[in-house]
Amino acid sequence: MWLIFALGFVENAFVIAVFLLHNSRCTVAEIYLGNMAAADLIFVSSLPFWAIYISNKFNWPFGSFLCVTVNSLIQLNLYGSIYFLMMVSIDRYLALVKTMSFGRMRRAGCAKINCAIIWLCAVIASLPKVIFRKVMFLPGFNTTSCVILPPHESWNIASNILMNLFGGFIPAVVIGFCTFQIIKVLRNNTMKQFKEINNEKKATWLVFSVLLVFVLCWLPFHVITFFDTLELCRFIHSCSWAQAIEIGNQISTYIGFSNSCINPLLYVIVGNHFRKKAKEVFRQFLAKFRPPRRASLPVSYSGITVRTSISMGQQKLILKQ
Repeated sequence: MWLIFALGFVENAFVIAVFLLHNSRCTVAEIYLGNMAAADLIFVSSLPFWAIYISNKFNWPFGSFLCVTVNSLIQLNLYGSIYFLMMVSIDRYLALVKTMSFGRMRRAGCAKINCAIIWLCAVIASLPKVIFRKVMFLPGFNTTSCVILPPHESWNIASNILMNLFGGFIPAVVIGFCTFQIIKVLRNNTMKQFKEINNEKKATWLVFSVLLVFVLCWLPFHVITFFDTLELCRFIHSCSWAQAIEIGNQISTYIGFSNSCINPLLYVIVGNHFRKKAKEVFRQFLAKFRPPRRASLPVSYSGITVRTSISMGQQKLILKQ
């Protein structure tokens, strides 16, 4: 967790700084990716609390408010990231497949409104997992822990289904449809003659790489959550299954967390446009700290001055003679 925090905080802060400090306006895709980086930055900022909590033998020393807040940030990142990716996929779909229509949806103002809606929906979707979070003393373990106290057993089942459905399946269907249509266009050789289409393709490869890594990181978590739901519904009932699900949940959670520090690396490795922006921001930063150059006379002016001084000296010698 400390490693993910250190890498994720520096990398995502760098991505956000490049998008904010660059002179040019962000594209629609960059607005969504920038908000995704913000979600990752907020998320990794909560990891030190969990790291200290685990190192402290599951004694929560930060109070009830942070118990709820830290857990809400984890859920917020899970829902926010997938929906920001979904909007990026829709933007690529409109840019490459529906090039002559839906122009208003690809405006920066519309993208910012969509981001605000996604943040609001992510907060609402996170509530079921955090609303019953409390700090309480557990006599059996002799610890004061941050735990979930659901009102009923069926609440855990409903919470898992909500996460699988709205945090995985629905956005995955939308992303899958957009990706399939985009791949069809990318294979179409007749579209290569349009310069704008070629520029959009370069941005699309970055989106594809981010999407692929996101699926690889979070798919195991959703699979384990699905099996956990089956166990809660008594479709799977054995101690070995319960232990396997518990171990799988731990491993898949850390794999999912690692996605927050992988995305910024993809922007640098795959994103040509982002690299150019980063270099320009770096040059702007260096230019502010460079000392101002001293004003120097032009070569032609200095040459004229020398010749004039020589000729004047010769005239004075003539007059003296």
